[in-house]
Amino acid sequence: MTTQHNYNFNVHHIRADFPILQERLSNGKQLIWLDNGATTQKPRHVIDRITHFYEHENSNVHRGAHELAARSTDAYEKARQTVADFLGAPSKDNIVFVRGTTEGINLVAQSYVKPLLNEDDEIILTILEHHANIVPWQLIAQETGAVIKVAPVDESGQIILSEYERLFNSRTKFASFTHVSNALGTITPVYEMVQIAHRHGVRTLIDGAQSVAHTPLNVSALDTDFFVFSGHKIFAPTGIGAVYAKKDVMEQAKPYQGGGNMIKDVTFEHTVYNDPPVKFEAGTGNIADAVGLGAALDYVSQIGLPNISAYEHELLDYATHELSRIEGLRLIGTAKEKASALSFVLDGVSVEAVGKHLSNHGIAVRAGHHCAQPILRHYGLEATVRPSLAFYNTVSEIDALVNAIWELAR
Repeated sequence: MTTQHNYNFNVHHIRADFPILQERLSNGKQLIWLDNGATTQKPRHVIDRITHFYEHENSNVHRGAHELAARSTDAYEKARQTVADFLGAPSKDNIVFVRGTTEGINLVAQSYVKPLLNEDDEIILTILEHHANIVPWQLIAQETGAVIKVAPVDESGQIILSEYERLFNSRTKFASFTHVSNALGTITPVYEMVQIAHRHGVRTLIDGAQSVAHTPLNVSALDTDFFVFSGHKIFAPTGIGAVYAKKDVMEQAKPYQGGGNMIKDVTFEHTVYNDPPVKFEAGTGNIADAVGLGAALDYVSQIGLPNISAYEHELLDYATHELSRIEGLRLIGTAKEKASALSFVLDGVSVEAVGKHLSNHGIAVRAGHHCAQPILRHYGLEATVRPSLAFYNTVSEIDALVNAIWELAR
């Protein structure tokens, strides 16, 4: 199949920016990286920026009176501004650096939502959620006596908005939902979900871990109260991510952790906290990787998320069509609006065996429950095989995937 593009997007030029894509595995096979839902590879631009930081800027931030402290602080706060610009946030002061989506959700749960809760109050989630958007809410529900309500999906794996809205009542205190399902690739109608919640006076969090690298977004236009994502899902290092929060909810939230950097003044009797976002950044942050995150977002912005989204949509359509032709293969999650991920099972072959067979061909996919057991069990499954795409993947890599699966199916 020959793909025709009506925009300036050269996948082979992009691939040259990612050194690891040239990797040969121990069996001599060329690496085909289709595990982007788990983590993405890093472009030379990001690798070089982190190296430059450690060679020329390394220092703690906000504290030192020397030049390297000024360089480091400038680089760190510039990265915060880059995140704000990328998300469409009003100010860099709306951005808190965290280790990733999981820590971000825990921060929101503990700092903002938990103080709102009384016994029998309710938190609304969806059946599509990653465990990271379930367990933090369970923890605070167990502590406060609150109750979790779960919005269902239709057979395609899309949220049933009427059922979602029906969950809201006078006891509802918060709603938290994924933007893109990591297990199915479903793009949820987040704008409508935020609007529904706000009509009921309920604040929202969007888990953007699987959307941030694939779908253009603007948190101000979405009007969500919180948005969280992980850098390693968008070609940045592991161990860095961000929480976007509206100014008023930031001011209401209580500190999640205590320690250096988040304080203005301490006595043994009383502490005065810094203003947000530093109020939520106790201790020394992951400075170098925050700078790397800024570099990754700059790189993606230069290519353009609309271009990336259009290319990946073409690739996803092609992969869906080709996989659907394989006898005995069943795609799980067939929503009309999807991004990046394909989930499937193969008759008579275990998920583990499919993953191992693909690995023997140099093809990296995820085989398991994807930390999203509730949605897989909705389909009567404990695991699936999940190839997940990024803008450096190609039609020829999809062909290699399909051919390897045909071998098993035959």
